[in-house]
Amino acid sequence: MTDVLRRGRVSLAFAFLVQGVAFALLVTRIPAIQERYGVSDALLPVFLAAVPILAGIGSVTTERLVKRVPPSRVLRWSQPVVLLALLGVGAGGQMAVLAGALAAFGLAVGALDASMNMLGVSLQRAYGRSIMLSFHAAYSLGGIAGASLAWVGAHGELALWVSYLPVVLVLLPAALAGSRWYVDGGDRPAAEDTGGDGAAVGLRWLVPLCLVMTVAYIGDSTVSNWSAKYLQDVLGGSEELATVPYNVYMVTTLLGRTIGDVGVRRFGAVAVVRAGTLVAAVGFAVVAGAPGAWVGMLGFTLLGLGLCVLVPQTFAAAGRRADEHGGPRASDAAVARLNVFNYVGFLIGSPLVGALGDVWSYRGAMLVPMVLVLVTLVCARSFAPQPDRYGGGHERPHTADVGRGSNGL
Repeated sequence: MTDVLRRGRVSLAFAFLVQGVAFALLVTRIPAIQERYGVSDALLPVFLAAVPILAGIGSVTTERLVKRVPPSRVLRWSQPVVLLALLGVGAGGQMAVLAGALAAFGLAVGALDASMNMLGVSLQRAYGRSIMLSFHAAYSLGGIAGASLAWVGAHGELALWVSYLPVVLVLLPAALAGSRWYVDGGDRPAAEDTGGDGAAVGLRWLVPLCLVMTVAYIGDSTVSNWSAKYLQDVLGGSEELATVPYNVYMVTTLLGRTIGDVGVRRFGAVAVVRAGTLVAAVGFAVVAGAPGAWVGMLGFTLLGLGLCVLVPQTFAAAGRRADEHGGPRASDAAVARLNVFNYVGFLIGSPLVGALGDVWSYRGAMLVPMVLVLVTLVCARSFAPQPDRYGGGHERPHTADVGRGSNGL
């Protein structure tokens, strides 16, 4: 494996980590942001929904943009925008400033998420084996670091900009420095989106993967938005204990993604996705039926171990299958379209559980994402590897596909 690929892998993993830090610093300080700007409870959901909607627009825009510029360039300049927008959220004082900063954050996050995963798929193609989970493990690690930094800021009663400024001052130049080693896909000709194989890439086989992406993020948003309330209000846990489930979920997500690539190489993507789906479903069932807080904690632990493999493997499958049709550019288009359903699931998950909890019960509401995530079992064959031509312009072609294993680093 060449030094170019190794440097590209490390620099991209760092970009994933930086994004995890930035996103966690935003979402974990929402109460402080609401208080700083005087955002009412009625208006807050509008602001929160606007970010993923704009991120979806940013992802769609990136699909068109990478036809003219490489994904590495999109990532190189969208990541500083995300960090500066985060700082803008913390430093502003008027509602218009908040709206503008969140708009910039949302659009840049969409471009960032799409381009990061495009480069991840490209590098996996070049390696000839599963490495996609390792990038998302870096994102999870960044999320844990960002949440910890947010706790320090909240515990010390620091102003938002005081919490955000040191992070931006450190991460922004580091991300720009690391971006010089990003590795784009090869230069094989791609099918255009207007008819032929390009249309097939976007409209036929991609549909099951879009469904998996949606239900995975419904499950993830259920945990992130409702785990604390559920443990305290339904399972009778203390206020302090209620903060633990999401941290446990993040740690087990990191653990699962750290070792997940090994499982894919040994057992194949289909087996890993099916196992993750079943573990996640059992996790939701345990949460729904838990007699007390500690059993509920076990359920959230299982959810982290199960859900963590679905999103990275969905991106990997999309890139692999698109590559069969039209090469790296078709792969980029498929990843960008698939990425939109990340935000669709995020928008659906939290309101769905909240509405069902109000009109039915929160225990019953937890069974709904359990049923939805089981849809992945029906779609599991979409993750099956096919004989492929690796190399992507980086090195000699590989005959091993993801999930079939290969030697070397």
